[in-house]
Amino acid sequence: MAEKQSYFRTIRKISEAFGTTKDMDVLCQLIVDSALDTMKVKAVCLFLTDAERETFTVVAQKGLSQQYLHAGYGHAEKITPILMKDGFVYYRDATTDPRLENLDKKKAEGIGSILVVPAKVKGELIGVLSIYTSKIREFDKEEIEFLRVLAEQGGLAIENARLVGKLRSNTRLFLNLAANIASSLDIKSILQTLTEEVAKSLGVKAASIRLLNDEKTVLQLVASYGLSDKYLKKGQISAEKSIAQALNGKPVAIDDAFTDKGVQYKKEKKEEGIVSILCVPIKAKEDVIGVLRLYSSTKKVFSEDEIELVTALAYQGGLAIQNASLYLMLKDDLQDMKESAWTYKCWF
Repeated sequence: MAEKQSYFRTIRKISEAFGTTKDMDVLCQLIVDSALDTMKVKAVCLFLTDAERETFTVVAQKGLSQQYLHAGYGHAEKITPILMKDGFVYYRDATTDPRLENLDKKKAEGIGSILVVPAKVKGELIGVLSIYTSKIREFDKEEIEFLRVLAEQGGLAIENARLVGKLRSNTRLFLNLAANIASSLDIKSILQTLTEEVAKSLGVKAASIRLLNDEKTVLQLVASYGLSDKYLKKGQISAEKSIAQALNGKPVAIDDAFTDKGVQYKKEKKEEGIVSILCVPIKAKEDVIGVLRLYSSTKKVFSEDEIELVTALAYQGGLAIQNASLYLMLKDDLQDMKESAWTYKCWF
């Protein structure tokens, strides 16, 4: 009964903290400290899943040495299926279990057993919460369930921080792009900034912008970020063969670039490490004049929010091109007017 009351007090304390602070670091550390105090273990660590690199990164921990932390962690893909199926992974003897890496480091750290539970949001694994004991220890169902609840709280803290961070990042992205469009007519510089910012914002490998040539048969490169010179020089991109649906005005998301029929240069993409692609149209008024593409190095399903964001940014890019074109037209018209005025004066 005393343990249940302790679990209840811990969860209530964390729930109250959610209502008073939005600082992810503070909330994550509170979850780690609470797990350590309540479970009476050697150490606790909260990890965030890095989908791009398929590894775990530490967001909060207590009880582990810096030397041990620097040893690194296994690939997320190895443990994810077990966590999603069973709800936890238990390593009774962390110094001999063949499923673990760096066994010598665990022995030197004085770790006995390890229990890992998932931190999920809407059924998606976004992190894990791990506890480490100094001696080999068994865990009962209530202990595992309590830890899973804490992990869910950690997942909510991480997700809330992500949403706030994404909102701020997207706002900055639009403001910076709008400021560039308003203050500069250097269209090449604007589009180059766009490719870099959108790739960084969505955490993908690379981005590129290609515009249709005068004959509307070839997509010519005008800006890119994160792509090698070798890949960029692979050859012409056909408007009819390369993800042509985007030129009809609709975004196209490709999960697997190696098998999709609408993708050119599959071999080159494999060598470049491109797996998934998002291609959205760039419009000037109602005409599609090119495409903005994002490239992911891991298999990625682009969300509706991400597709809408990239589509909106592509619209801004089209607006910048349209503004630059209008300026050049006005400049030419002004020059013609000056020449006509000079000819008129010469009549007298």
